[in-house]
Amino acid sequence: MSESSPTPPLLPYGRQSISAEDIEAVTAVLRGDWLTTGPAVAAFEAAISELTGGHRAVSCTSGTAALHMAYAGLGVGPGDEVVTTPMTFVATASCAAILGAKIVFADVEEDTALIDPAAVDEVVSERTKVIAAVDYAGHPADYAALQPIADRVGAATLDDAAHSVGGFADGRPVGDLADVTTLSFFPTKNLTTGEGGAVVAKDPAVAQRVHEFHFIGLVRDPARFEITDEGPWHQEVHEFGVNYRLTDVACALGLSQLRRLAAFKQRRAEITAKYNEALAGVDGLRTPVQRPGVDPAWHLYPVRVLGGRRREVFEGMRAAGIGVQVNYIPVYWHPVFAKQGYQRGLCPNAEQFYREELSLPMFPDLTDADVDRVIETLTKLVR
Repeated sequence: MSESSPTPPLLPYGRQSISAEDIEAVTAVLRGDWLTTGPAVAAFEAAISELTGGHRAVSCTSGTAALHMAYAGLGVGPGDEVVTTPMTFVATASCAAILGAKIVFADVEEDTALIDPAAVDEVVSERTKVIAAVDYAGHPADYAALQPIADRVGAATLDDAAHSVGGFADGRPVGDLADVTTLSFFPTKNLTTGEGGAVVAKDPAVAQRVHEFHFIGLVRDPARFEITDEGPWHQEVHEFGVNYRLTDVACALGLSQLRRLAAFKQRRAEITAKYNEALAGVDGLRTPVQRPGVDPAWHLYPVRVLGGRRREVFEGMRAAGIGVQVNYIPVYWHPVFAKQGYQRGLCPNAEQFYREELSLPMFPDLTDADVDRVIETLTKLVR
């Protein structure tokens, strides 16, 4: 009786890249005077601002926190509608719903899985407060088409750029494409602070509201005080806020990671090109689309498995030690939305994309041999 073959090592679908310089940056903060909101936070926010078009950046504890802050800063509340895509992580919608808004889902483009401006145009109304697009997989949405729609109905545009920090469209950086942009610095994203995120706002007044909301609602400007007979220690709260503040420890890591962002982006582009070249002609597969004028920061590689075989291929890849993922179940399929009356069939393109989508391993430390292993395993499974 022959011995069974050893189980191949697990290849994750995403992973952080931590260098000796990253570790030293964090330990330097631990040896210093500040752990929470100090000089590293200010430096990181300034660096994010520079990366995203020069607008004010407010760091925070996660990409979800960033969305909550952005919607709060835009004044979203009961009676408002937020138009968004179902092809995203649930937080893009739930953070507006938490504030009392009604979520209106617009279908995605059949090929890119990005929110379709034509579908948005059909569902906006005088109650639309925000049009929230998602740069799915790292490919910026069509903000040149979305912004006029928003302007027509008096709404703001929001770019959920959790996947796309470092990307460009028509020469403009992510962060300068919409009125407000939210970023995520989760370990699998294009740079990491551990957990973390940021909001970038073009309007300084919106940015200030975002800042105060994430800082427990504290007002520290004496010119705005309503209580005027206290001493220099005084601060006051005019609207409720939360504590979503990022730390100096996290921002030290983020600053160090930013120095490698261009290299991270380049490696992700190289991996994408290798996947595209190997998989574009394979029967039963469909490779991602890139629009002209767009320079993506590829966070995912979303191949589509045709013929109803996605689950079979998913399980085969996992059995081979390759950590594929599916991104995402349409948001309104989640029970929390289904119980509110949202029904399947609402966005056919998004639902078909979900049935076929498979995220292949994508992270900067992925070797060419790793990529070849993914390609070989996948092509064998779909034959």
